[in-house]
Amino acid sequence: MTVPATTKRSVLGIGIDATTYDDVVERVFDAARTATGLSVSATAVHGVMEGVHDPEHAARLNAFDILTPDGQPVRWALNWLHGTKLRERVYGPELMLRCCARAAEEGFPIYLYGSTRDVLVPLKRNLEARFPSLRVAGSSESRFGMISPDAQEEIASEIRASGARMAFVGLGCPRQETFVWGMRDQVSLPMLAVGAAFDFHAGLAPEAPAWMQRSGLQWLHRFVRNPRRLWRRYVLLNPAYLWRVVGQRFGRSIELAAPNQLGGEMAPRTPIRDDAAIPG
Repeated sequence: MTVPATTKRSVLGIGIDATTYDDVVERVFDAARTATGLSVSATAVHGVMEGVHDPEHAARLNAFDILTPDGQPVRWALNWLHGTKLRERVYGPELMLRCCARAAEEGFPIYLYGSTRDVLVPLKRNLEARFPSLRVAGSSESRFGMISPDAQEEIASEIRASGARMAFVGLGCPRQETFVWGMRDQVSLPMLAVGAAFDFHAGLAPEAPAWMQRSGLQWLHRFVRNPRRLWRRYVLLNPAYLWRVVGQRFGRSIELAAPNQLGGEMAPRTPIRDDAAIPG
């Protein structure tokens, strides 16, 4: 699995791409046209910190082809640490819509993997209503547990047989990244981990107001709605992220965790998990 390094910059050792919506969409469709595997994840503070706390996961993230700056604090870190001058983040739910719009134009069917039937049914309905030419070639609920190598091949076969040209994965961080990392080379198409986009576009969860998103306060909107589940993530991880970014800015540079820390071929020979009930 070859990872282009030209746009990647270290944010606490995780290689976030200094990129734009247009660039990512173009790379996704280049891969879709040529039936080439491409791993993409929209990465916010939570995703970065999962890598900080788990060296194996950091190496897995750095094996991705594209990690977009999903959260404003990640975009700000790229600009502050590396002078990238990015004017906007590349937010997973918006990236999904832009890819769906382009897929409708070019006649590329899509596949939806993750969450539950109660989410997938309205998600498919809403996407097809919004983009009348879009074809959802197939969908599959999360299996909510460990996926054996045989089950991985079964899922990959279902995706390939559907005729989809790209797949969106909504399992929540970090499980969706583990899933995409494990499946990328088995399906030979772009796979995009987009987290809460499934619930948002299914109409089952409200997005933060635009002003909160621009101000980097989307986390607060989600925290207020579900403090019991999210307090550890935001009360503990957000300050730790800020402190570490300041340390990177004024201390020693933090190199990217090497993908080869995982050893051997990137496709795993062991079970992978997809047991996230609530995207994050």
